Amino acid sequence: MNSKASEHIRSVVLVGHGAVGKTTLAESLLAATGAIPSRGAVEKGNTVCDFDPVEKQLGHSLQSAIVSLQQAGTHIYLIDTPGYPDFAGQALGALAGADTALVVISAQTGIELSTERMFHQAGERGLCRMIVINKIDADNLDLSALVEDIRSRFGPQCLLLDLPTAHGQEVVELLGHDDGASDFASVAVAHRALLDQLIEEDEDLLARYLEDGVEPSGDALHAPFEAALRSGHLIPILFVSAKTGAGLPQLLDVLVKLAPNPAEGNPPAFYKGDVPAAAQAFAAQPDASAHVLAHVFKVVMDPFIGKLGVFKVHQGTLRKDAQLFVGSGKRPFKVAHLYQLQGKDYVEVDALLPGDIGAVAKVDEIEWDAVLHDSHDEDQIHLRPLALPQPMQGLAVQTQRKGDEQRLFEVLHKLELEDPCFKVERHPGTNETVIRGLGDMHLRAKLLRLQQQYKLELATSVPQIAYIETITGQAEGHCRHKKQSGGAGQFGEVMLRVEPLARGAGFEFVDVVKGGAIPGVFMAAVEKGVHQALAEGVVAGFPVHDLRVTVFDGKTHAVDGKEVAFIAAARKATLLAMREARPIVLEPLVNIEVISPESAMGDLTGDLAAKRGHITGSQARAGGTVSISGQMPLAELGDYQGRLKSLTGGQGSYSLVFSHYAPVSPETQQRLASAFKPQLDDE
Repeated sequence: MNSKASEHIRSVVLVGHGAVGKTTLAESLLAATGAIPSRGAVEKGNTVCDFDPVEKQLGHSLQSAIVSLQQAGTHIYLIDTPGYPDFAGQALGALAGADTALVVISAQTGIELSTERMFHQAGERGLCRMIVINKIDADNLDLSALVEDIRSRFGPQCLLLDLPTAHGQEVVELLGHDDGASDFASVAVAHRALLDQLIEEDEDLLARYLEDGVEPSGDALHAPFEAALRSGHLIPILFVSAKTGAGLPQLLDVLVKLAPNPAEGNPPAFYKGDVPAAAQAFAAQPDASAHVLAHVFKVVMDPFIGKLGVFKVHQGTLRKDAQLFVGSGKRPFKVAHLYQLQGKDYVEVDALLPGDIGAVAKVDEIEWDAVLHDSHDEDQIHLRPLALPQPMQGLAVQTQRKGDEQRLFEVLHKLELEDPCFKVERHPGTNETVIRGLGDMHLRAKLLRLQQQYKLELATSVPQIAYIETITGQAEGHCRHKKQSGGAGQFGEVMLRVEPLARGAGFEFVDVVKGGAIPGVFMAAVEKGVHQALAEGVVAGFPVHDLRVTVFDGKTHAVDGKEVAFIAAARKATLLAMREARPIVLEPLVNIEVISPESAMGDLTGDLAAKRGHITGSQARAGGTVSISGQMPLAELGDYQGRLKSLTGGQGSYSLVFSHYAPVSPETQQRLASAFKPQLDDE
């Protein structure tokens, strides 16, 4: 590799709804460039990207997969992502590994739920976006209507970059052609619209065009094309058939000539500091000679090679045997092996440059979203956090074989490390181990992996709903913890105030103690006691959120002042204050989208309404199906999979996205409170 190699690197993420053909498109691009001898098929389970046994069994992607190919002297990284909403964590995480997003849409089904979400998420992350309409070889298509739908939903900046011709068997590109035949639309009109959009990006180019009337050359249009992509002023639409290969040469040509290299795309959203709101923006430079800066966007727990951190290099040259730090860690690790990924295969390399995607193995400190660097100058560098969906769907799990309990927790922890939208909870009060994900499909895939890869047989049940508590008023609490048992005693006194914060604001701890009434050495113990109280709850035993705790006074003792005393005093003072601050229980509300045959729409809307649901809209879709959107309490969805199957004859599907927490009814709060046995005194 030389210092200019970054100019010839492209990183592309394939996003879109499930079953639009992203994995097949990746496979076809690999075959078209000679990276593999022939194209595999998802149905046969022999694609490069869907290599996991569970993926092969289910017939769709469950995780992001990285492959690369060479075309015209350019190294192109492709990240294939799962399309179903249940696996959004993998798709969203992959956005941090690319400069360009190819938003893939099926010509048969049009714009679907995940397509729209990923289109906007890619825009928010600053990726250059292109729309790829796949399956143009299918029968009975209305591509003109689909393009109009794209423009109406995504904006008039979505312009044709090529057009299908010969009934979807060929594709004609528009930047260099102003005439010719196509299956719909006018090549001349589409060419003119594209040219006008690009010329607007360059005032000098526009002035020369208006003066002499001669169209600018392709080389002259490269810079305005890049500028339009970066700003979102142009979102090109391309047509392909991953199955027949139509449009693949044109797509590859666009990726080589027009997609941004690491220096041309929008810079990644790094910041320096531990508090995002107060931090300073940090500009990573795609300079091979600078300090190393890389971001981990994927973690893999490989059964053979161990923990693998997959990252994109944003700055510097990362070499084998280098010493790297993880985040603000003080101890470096040595890069014993440096890999590039080709699906399930690990290809060892000596160095990676800005724009390269690579991996290191067997480094325990590496976690998802970590930043790797080789200088303490970058200790506090972070990438702006992703807005990940909150895992709300839950299952209580229990091992069926004695002795598997400890192993279960170890394996579940591995799955947590891999998937930012998969969480494991342990509820001591109910003695439940609960796994939470983004939907029924998400959790079923995890259970299948636990069974097949780790040989764990589990029993499942409906878990307790993830209620939380909050306060609606302000109150003060005071506790003096004093114990004397012959020798040295315990003494700590805490006075504090609690007050509500806005819903979703979290927790604030404020220390306004003056004069050393509580020595600074004990303030960490006070905060620990406060956190213990928040975890216990005061109404029904659920964690307390969205409040500020201000410690304003207290006392200590020169001899008996102890950390344990201030923990106990702070805990009890917080519990007392929260009890007087009009506490309430909140339940999670989720946005639900149901896809079903139109014939079942009436039954479904009636069922949702009967379960405290609120219908927010419906939309007709291709193939005689309808999308129903609504909002409802998560507590009403415990048996929804079975109800949906019954109402739609097994043809319905649904997805959930957390919306917000709302107060439960007084009857529900009373029922939950009556089952709670608080423990206030522990002295």
